[in-house]
Amino acid sequence: MGLPNCRVLSNGAAEVVVATDVGPRVLGYNLTGGENVLAEHPEISVTTEWGEFKPWGGHRFWTAPEALPRSYAPDNEPVEFDADGERSCRLVRELERNTYVRKELVVTLDEAGSGVTVTHRVTNRGAWGVELGAWGLTIMRGGGTALIPQEPFGPHPQNLLPARPLVLWPYTDMSDPRLHFGRRFVRLRSDESSDEPQKIGFANKVGWAGYAVGGTLFVKHFTYEEGAVYPDYGCNNEFFTAGLFMEVESLSPLRQLAPGDTLEHVERWHLFDGVNVSDDEDSLEEVARLATEIRG
Repeated sequence: MGLPNCRVLSNGAAEVVVATDVGPRVLGYNLTGGENVLAEHPEISVTTEWGEFKPWGGHRFWTAPEALPRSYAPDNEPVEFDADGERSCRLVRELERNTYVRKELVVTLDEAGSGVTVTHRVTNRGAWGVELGAWGLTIMRGGGTALIPQEPFGPHPQNLLPARPLVLWPYTDMSDPRLHFGRRFVRLRSDESSDEPQKIGFANKVGWAGYAVGGTLFVKHFTYEEGAVYPDYGCNNEFFTAGLFMEVESLSPLRQLAPGDTLEHVERWHLFDGVNVSDDEDSLEEVARLATEIRG
């Protein structure tokens, strides 16, 4: 993508590619010898009053709630890079101009297997307090399907209270054929022929979401904190698609950060090969089994 100073973390089973020319960003994630499951979109840019913001693709680190231009602060300059052996590194933008926050991304590949820990740390470097949440946005390679587990089924009248919020945006289209609500899973499909933006959000207490593309399954684990206040009417998990653009996102609770305070948010990633999904929900039980087993 015209970024010559990327670094590769490898353990023989999987590889993670991080950028040092921009970011902090993760640009690649694949099983060794396999295709990158993260998207590559160097052609896309958003013009803001603060300059040009480029999604690039891959995984980026925002703060919630979303606002223009604050969320789209350009990050097209080099970041500090510290390696910790062959499998771990720290990427730091000491000061994001205009927002006065420090962003640190620590990426650690497990000693064996495909597991990756992605730790997001945001520090208030301003002169006054600010309320925000940490937000991990992973742009996946197009042509796949996002998989969101439903809350465990419970019969009526034993279960009288709601299980989770579903959050919609003004441009969310519930009749969109890319979106399907099943009894056990919600699915959102990437479709190159459909450029209309589509977004949904959840309070995902199950704690994982997946994305299946080309026979490879990507699973992202994250936490839900009971009683905490989350952005966007209570979302810790959001999805956005338009054409081949698909984002699988997790969010931390909103926190009030005094000057110098730091907020941390952690994701766990895994890849599985040879996992094919279909519109039949029974075929997705293997996805749920894998996601549950690796969480422990």
